[in-house]
Amino acid sequence: MPDQLSSTFQAMSDPARRAILMQLTHGTATVGELSKPLSLTAPAVSHHLKVLERAGLVSRRVMGQHRLISLESARLGEAAGWIGDLRRFWEESFSRLDAELGAREAGGDDD
Repeated sequence: MPDQLSSTFQAMSDPARRAILMQLTHGTATVGELSKPLSLTAPAVSHHLKVLERAGLVSRRVMGQHRLISLESARLGEAAGWIGDLRRFWEESFSRLDAELGAREAGGDDD
């Protein structure tokens, strides 16, 4: 079984699923509401929702005849934290490179 971070990124690898997640940032929605802007059928959206649900990115609850879909932010937070760690690494690497280039420039190194 893949680790949770892998499941999260796999689920977000599809553009339709990313669009669904973005829609859900505005609040809970029904399958029908999620289907309209994507020009996808309700069964296609349901398939994408199952993938997102297995990854823990969305939750589903039944209210009467409606299935309400909500965004689960904890898994997204884990992915954002991992990406943030990489971002800090690259920012620190570029800062060290800038410092090295600045030192060479100040020293008159023309190599």
